[in-house]
Amino acid sequence: MDAWYVITVFVALEELYQQFGDPVRYRPRLIPSEIMTVAVMAAQYFNNNHERALVIMQQIGYFGTRRLSVSRYNRQLHQLADFLDFALDQLVEVGRFGEAFILDSMPLPVCKRKRARRCRKVRGRIYCGYCAAKDEKFFGWRLHLVCNQHGFPVAFEVLPASLHDLTPVHEITAELPKEIPAFGDKAYNSEPDELTLAESGAPLIPIRKVNMKPHDWATEYDLEYYRKMPKLRPHDTYTRTKSMSGKRLCCVTWQRCSVRTTKLKPR
Repeated sequence: MDAWYVITVFVALEELYQQFGDPVRYRPRLIPSEIMTVAVMAAQYFNNNHERALVIMQQIGYFGTRRLSVSRYNRQLHQLADFLDFALDQLVEVGRFGEAFILDSMPLPVCKRKRARRCRKVRGRIYCGYCAAKDEKFFGWRLHLVCNQHGFPVAFEVLPASLHDLTPVHEITAELPKEIPAFGDKAYNSEPDELTLAESGAPLIPIRKVNMKPHDWATEYDLEYYRKMPKLRPHDTYTRTKSMSGKRLCCVTWQRCSVRTTKLKPR
């Protein structure tokens, strides 16, 4: 683990908690910012394995002589789930700038499609999805991601896999700067949504299908430029989360599954 990265995450979470968090009414072994720092390190370095991250950070000496059991750590993390969502929203606001934004979606499978009936993490046909890029069916969630021109995630939404890419497009683009284009693939072609976003938020510019009227030459050039740059494609950012996908959440209840899915978004 990078010590500077750990310290930076801890300081950022501590500053946010001091300003917006509830005061601690007792003397815990680990303060709330340390609990959330362990969760972030688990997602960054330990394939989202909280127990491994907690044990290793205690052995290295990040918490001094203080020790905390895994069960108590999980209970405290669940109590901080709402604040962790708030902290991530505050951090991604820093990257909401630039010349363009890239929209895309990608699967977050929980298990193989054949094992969907036995899955206890999520249930229902709404979690049965299809990935056209890989030509495969999966069971779980779908991550809807927006990146800026530097490849930094600035907005995201995790929804059941069967929902279309256009379902959260208004929500994930609502906070983006106006008049800065948001480029997407062919799945985002929708004239009503494009007109609405052009008036109220970031204009949506998807790749046109073969049987559709193309954009003007300048827009087509920008679209190809930003979509083909490797560092800007959301799927390249997504590869960092592939090793900690829904299959490795190691959880049974929906509450724990929701808490750990929150940190699957790339950083």
